Amino acid sequence: MDLPTLRLLSAIAEVGSITAASRTLGITQQAASIRMRRLERQLGVALLVRGPRGSSLTLDGTMAAQWAAETVEAADRFDAGVAALRTAGHARPLAIAASLTVAEYLLPRWLMTLRGRDHTEHAVSVTATNSTHAIELVTDGSHQLGFVETPAEIPSLVSSTVAKDELVVVVAPQHPWARRRGVSAAELARTPLVTREKGSGTRLSAEQILADAGHEIPDPLAELPTTAGVRTAVASGAAPAVLSILAVRDDLTAGRLVRVPVKALRFVRELRAIRPPGAAQLPQLEALLSIAARNG
Repeated sequence: MDLPTLRLLSAIAEVGSITAASRTLGITQQAASIRMRRLERQLGVALLVRGPRGSSLTLDGTMAAQWAAETVEAADRFDAGVAALRTAGHARPLAIAASLTVAEYLLPRWLMTLRGRDHTEHAVSVTATNSTHAIELVTDGSHQLGFVETPAEIPSLVSSTVAKDELVVVVAPQHPWARRRGVSAAELARTPLVTREKGSGTRLSAEQILADAGHEIPDPLAELPTTAGVRTAVASGAAPAVLSILAVRDDLTAGRLVRVPVKALRFVRELRAIRPPGAAQLPQLEALLSIAARNG
């Protein structure tokens, strides 16, 4: 038995005749007939019923064709996987679009773990942006992988949760809220905040959590394009902000910012990996997702 012959048997079952199968595979009908007779002798089973109007599969032939199709599919997957391994070192860099929170506070550690585990230098290109733009970059095919913070599902992409993140309300030490034991969700929702720009996953997540709790969101006091800019504005006493605990942990420890609990409401969100459906399973991509899921 050989793969071309098994492919021929599978094709006969798919298109209905040895004549049509030979045309599909680009071989002569005579060559196809010789292969099938040889296969029948090897197996000791009649696979075809031959008649003046052509040939068709026997019941045994139909069952054998199903197994042949599975074998051919497995062989094709094997070939594709080996090709990916062989070309991984020469392929274009793995292009990742990551939300700022992931790009600044999680992805560097994941990439260093990937490099240390495999003892190889993986070519990776990272675009740090907001979640909405990261979705656009993965959707248009320019990036093979994305990491986002948005609460909504993306029907056109495959997504998986790699980590959970807590959002916290922070204020400057001199802000009136800094001396309180907490604020209500309603009071927070009435207060204009310093936020990231529209499209930010942090902003979308905070707004969605408050909206799910039945609160309308006022227009922000200020919109800034980076998390660092929001932290600086809050530390100056401008207004409160809702930010990832990952982004403000050092500021809280140093006393530059103060965390304000929100009564009866927790801001927890999922950080997700996204990629196009049917995308090639590149070894370094799969390894990175495994590391993110374990260390998120």
